[in-house]
Amino acid sequence: MSRSETRLVGGIHSVRNILRHGAEAILEAWIDSGRRDRRLRELIDEFNKLGIAFHSSDRDELDRLASDLNHQGVLVRARAPAALDENALRQLLDRIEPPYLLLVLDGVQDPHNLGACLRTADAAGVHAVIAPKDRSVGLTPVVCKVASGAVESMPFVQVTNLARTLEMLTQEFQVWVTGTAGEADMGLYDADLRGSTAIVMGAEEKGMRRLTREHCDQLISLPMAGSVESLNVAVATGVTLFEAIRQRNVAK
Repeated sequence: MSRSETRLVGGIHSVRNILRHGAEAILEAWIDSGRRDRRLRELIDEFNKLGIAFHSSDRDELDRLASDLNHQGVLVRARAPAALDENALRQLLDRIEPPYLLLVLDGVQDPHNLGACLRTADAAGVHAVIAPKDRSVGLTPVVCKVASGAVESMPFVQVTNLARTLEMLTQEFQVWVTGTAGEADMGLYDADLRGSTAIVMGAEEKGMRRLTREHCDQLISLPMAGSVESLNVAVATGVTLFEAIRQRNVAK
């Protein structure tokens, strides 16, 4: 990933994720000199091994610098990751052994939802998250914060033409495009998600756009037993992705 703007990252897990996936992005670091628990000592060892200098600070200074971040005694200023493009997506898939599992977000605009989707995608072992450039949120500071380190490990691809990208996935990589829609006749648990699959989630309130829907090979709906009509997109993403993972684990 190329990097541009800088951001503050706090918390042992999030900082460790940066060390694993892009330590060169760290520009400055602070450690609480009053804390020496095991996890923080291990993090200091990683800093030392990688030659990353850090400021010894007290908790008050870290609280001031971190604002509302839960820093857990460590804080870094790092270059923010930038999105990949369609060519980078091709290169990524060429290096991966199928079956692929991809998440497509068609117009998600709430940074909290995107951050949560990236975190869930990382937990589910998704190979990449794809979104259009227009009318969609990018990797903002809020997204990075909510994702809790997943922006370092989860490839995020922003494309100019989502329909064209879905065609490319189908034609070049034999990916089966599965869209989610409340009115779909096929239920989530009746769908076969074991092969190379791109799961498409629609935008908040509006759902998938017409052209995106036309490029889906099948539409599925989530079972809704209560009175609400739909789930939050981040929750629906988690339910759908982990059903795909369940099916793949059973098939092994």
